[in-house]
Amino acid sequence: MVFWNLATLELEEFRPGIMSRAEIGDDLIMVCMEIAPGKEDSGHKHVFDQCGIILEGQMELFIGKERKILKPGQAFFIPSGEHHGWKTFDSPVKVMDISPKQTCE
Repeated sequence: MVFWNLATLELEEFRPGIMSRAEIGDDLIMVCMEIAPGKEDSGHKHVFDQCGIILEGQMELFIGKERKILKPGQAFFIPSGEHHGWKTFDSPVKVMDISPKQTCE
């Protein structure tokens, strides 16, 4: 069993501009990510559902044709096969993301 204190959780570089920490179970992966300002994912899709919540900062997220700026406390759900992406603005964004374990294999 794993417990995180998000205020003191240590993150490691995952990709340039993205720090993260992941816990991997039998079926799910839980990831806390901090994304640097001015980063963007122009879009991708995958064969699994994905959900998450914004913890700090704000980011624009698009899912299909819908776009929304998300702030702390706002959550998202991305259905399997739906094209989606995001961008950050002037400050870092911290996100908690949950998806099936297959995302890391």
